[in-house]
Amino acid sequence: MTHNTLSMTINGQAADSQNRLEVVNPATGAVIASVPDAGAPELETAISAARAAFPGWRDTPWAERAAIVNRIGETIAANAAELATMLTREQGKPAEQAQFEVMAAAQWCQATATLTLPDREIEAGPGRRQVTRYVPIGVVAGISPWNFPVVLSIWKIAPALLAGNTLVLKPSPFTPMTVLRIGELIRDFVPAGVINVITGGDALGPMMTAHPGFDKVSFTGSTATGRRVMESAAPTLKRLTLELGGNDAAIVMPDVNVTETAEKLFWSAFTNSGQVCVATKRAYVHNDIYDAIRDEMAKLAKAVPMGDGSQQGVALGPIQNKPQYERVKALLADCEANGYGLLQGEAPQDGGFFVPVTLVDNPPEESRIVREEQFGPILPLVRFTDVEDAISKANNTDMGLAGTVWSADTETALRIAERMDTGSVWINEGLALSPFAAFGGRKQSGVGVENGVEGLLAYTEPKTFVVAG
Repeated sequence: MTHNTLSMTINGQAADSQNRLEVVNPATGAVIASVPDAGAPELETAISAARAAFPGWRDTPWAERAAIVNRIGETIAANAAELATMLTREQGKPAEQAQFEVMAAAQWCQATATLTLPDREIEAGPGRRQVTRYVPIGVVAGISPWNFPVVLSIWKIAPALLAGNTLVLKPSPFTPMTVLRIGELIRDFVPAGVINVITGGDALGPMMTAHPGFDKVSFTGSTATGRRVMESAAPTLKRLTLELGGNDAAIVMPDVNVTETAEKLFWSAFTNSGQVCVATKRAYVHNDIYDAIRDEMAKLAKAVPMGDGSQQGVALGPIQNKPQYERVKALLADCEANGYGLLQGEAPQDGGFFVPVTLVDNPPEESRIVREEQFGPILPLVRFTDVEDAISKANNTDMGLAGTVWSADTETALRIAERMDTGSVWINEGLALSPFAAFGGRKQSGVGVENGVEGLLAYTEPKTFVVAG
C-alpha cells in the first residue's frame, strides 16, 4: 500500500507541487509513498499565507489560541491509530512506540495549552507605570527531524501558535507522511495561514533558513546542520532555537542494584534503536560493578527482538535512513578494525537498515565510538575507579545536551549531576522529558530552550510599556 494522496497544507488548503519525493520504509527498503517536493514557488506561497494570517492570529485572545492548540492535541489523539501505523511505516519504530509518540504529541499540545505569560508590572517610581508584555515574534520556520517526527513537530507547533505566531513547518524528507496527515486533519479548525505544512528535499531547508520572510527559525537536528542554519539566519538576524546533537554520558556508581540499573541503562541507550538526541551515548561504569553491568546488558542485547516495527513483539526497529545507516556502520567498522571487544544481539540480515545492538567493551577514551555521537544502537561501556575522572571525561566534549547519574545515594548523585555540564541530568532514569520543564543544550548542543514557560518565551519578544502620569 502506498500513500500518494497526502497533500501539503498552505493557507488552509490542500497543496501539491510539480516534483515528488519518494518515502522509503526503512525496515524493508521499499518505496511506500510519494509526497510533494516543494520548491521556491510553494515556499513563497506558504510564507505569504503565514504573513497575511499573522495580524489576525496575534490579535486573537490568548484563551482562543489555547483552545485551538488544545484541539490540535485532541485531534491527534482521536486519530492515533491511523497516525501511529503511518509513523511505523515511514520511521521504522515498533508499533507500540509509535503509538506512544503520537499520544505524547497529543498530550504535549494539551499541556502546552495550559501555559500563560502574564504581563509583568515593574516598580517604576511615583507617577509612572512600567509593564513588560511578551508579544509574538511573527512568522516562524519550523524544521523537524526524522527520529521523532510527530512529537518534535508538536514541540514547535504548540508554543509557536499559543504565543501568537504563525508557522511554516517542514518535516524531514525521510519522514514527511505523518506530519502531512496531521496538517490535513487540522485544516478545518485552524485559521487559514496560521499553520502551513510543506515537504521537500535537501534544498528546501536552506531556502527556508535564509529567507527574509521568516522572523524566527526553530530547528531540531544535527550540530553540523545547526551551524549552517545559524550562518544562513545571520544576515537578517533571525531569532533562533536550535536543538542539536548530544554525546550524552552516564555515570554509574558502585552502589546501584545491578540488574535493575542494567535494564534502565539499556533502554536509556537503545530506545528507538539509539536514535534519540538525549539517549545515553557513552556509559562510565565503576570498576567494582563493570563486569556485572556489562554482562546483564549483554543478555538484554541478545534477548530483545529487532525487526520490522509493524510485526508483533518487535522492540527495536531499523536505523531510519540509509545515510545514517552508513554512518553507524562506519563507526562499527572502526571498532572492529581496532579490535575492541563487541557484545552483540541479532539483527535481520535481509533488507532494511538494521544494525545489531552492540556494546563496546571498554574502548579507549580517544576512540571514535566514545568521542563521536553515534545516533544508533551502539554503546561504549568505559571503566572508571575515580568519580572525579569520570565527571571530567563526561564533560570533555563540545556537546552538553543531557546526562544521567545512577546511584543508590541520591545526595551523592545530585552532587555529581550538579557538576555535569549539560542542560538536563536525570538520576536513576533516562529520557524523562516534560512539557512543563525547560529543555535545551549547553555548548554545541544548541541555542535556546524548548518546553515549559521558558520554551514558550522563546517564541516571544519582551515589549516594555512605560506610562507617565
